[in-house]
Amino acid sequence: MKVKSTLTANAAFLATAFAVGLLAAVPTQAQTFSVVHNFTGGSDGGVPTSGFTANGKVFYGTASVGGTSNLGVAFRINEAGVETVLHNFAGGSDGANPQDALLRTKGGILYGTTNAGGTAGVGTVFELSGKNETVLYSFAGGSDGAHPIAGLAEDTAGNLYGTTSQGGTSGNGTVFELAAPKTKGGTWTESVLYSFGTGTDGANPVGGVSLDSAGNLYGTTSAGGEYGYGIVFQLVAANHWAENILHEFQNGNDGSVPYAGFVADKAGNFYGAATQGGVNGGGTVFELTPSQGSWSFNVLYSVPGWGISGTFRNVVLDTAGNLYATTHCDGAYNGGTVYELTPAGGTWNYNLLYNFTGGSDGQYSVSNLVVNQGKLYGTTLYGGSNGNGVVYEVTP
Repeated sequence: MKVKSTLTANAAFLATAFAVGLLAAVPTQAQTFSVVHNFTGGSDGGVPTSGFTANGKVFYGTASVGGTSNLGVAFRINEAGVETVLHNFAGGSDGANPQDALLRTKGGILYGTTNAGGTAGVGTVFELSGKNETVLYSFAGGSDGAHPIAGLAEDTAGNLYGTTSQGGTSGNGTVFELAAPKTKGGTWTESVLYSFGTGTDGANPVGGVSLDSAGNLYGTTSAGGEYGYGIVFQLVAANHWAENILHEFQNGNDGSVPYAGFVADKAGNFYGAATQGGVNGGGTVFELTPSQGSWSFNVLYSVPGWGISGTFRNVVLDTAGNLYATTHCDGAYNGGTVYELTPAGGTWNYNLLYNFTGGSDGQYSVSNLVVNQGKLYGTTLYGGSNGNGVVYEVTP
């Protein structure tokens, strides 16, 4: 019998976080771990649901709550933990509750999405230049999409691409483009490139999209497909954004319910993650490899865990070819983990870097990671001295 996933893209991040208990014991671990910043939930923000984009030793991120209106902030922070709030989301037409990392362009402009707010209350795409915010698009909640959770990708012409977890012609989410204005100060134009339909073609994308050199888009949906556990898709630019399903998750050894998008290596291979399933129960890390016009799906490693405890955000690839990521609520203390996968002669070795206790060190990391001078930086949803999450540093 085929079982349809009952998860919705919006509820997935926070709902499961309350289902596990806390243990007070402190783990003994070989890696160096430190808390860089404790969010207060006040003016500095709180409950960050994503990690960072980096510019040298400065990191840019968002927090989903806190700030002057308690609707989230965009901020920058350095490795010493000194934070500067760049924007306080006010709700209404301004946007509210950002949930993913920011995109930083070569010119230093930041782009992002909010899950709520905007003129219809279902999300926005915004630009930050210094501390000046401009809403580029407010979703109407109909065929144009609603409630973006993921961040954005940019092509060489400066156009932006993203996903919405809901809305579209069938209410199952969209892939959209925001075309850059032709003249300075002009209007950005939104186009829906693909609306997910009845579910067999995928439903409720949580992760963003990635581009290849031909301008095709790649991503995942958290539900839908033949088995109801999500898909990997390709949208072909030269064929009016026709969808190719590259993999349908079966909740077996391949994993299921992917929330993460993709990162690419120099050879054009894509790396992604699923939050559950796999032989070890905590989801999988997988690779998509191009070969003679088609794509091969290959599980690199099955992560330890249970249920939807696995990797929520994009993995990160370092210059040596190692992969790093977080899990959200597994580990010895049910508070999440930071882990490393290293290639070794055709296989991948798993190295647990840190177990979160759910106490002062943080709880539930649904963060992507950034690498800076051999150190990893990310965030937790909760925990820390104020219970509103932390920014942490791990040295492998």
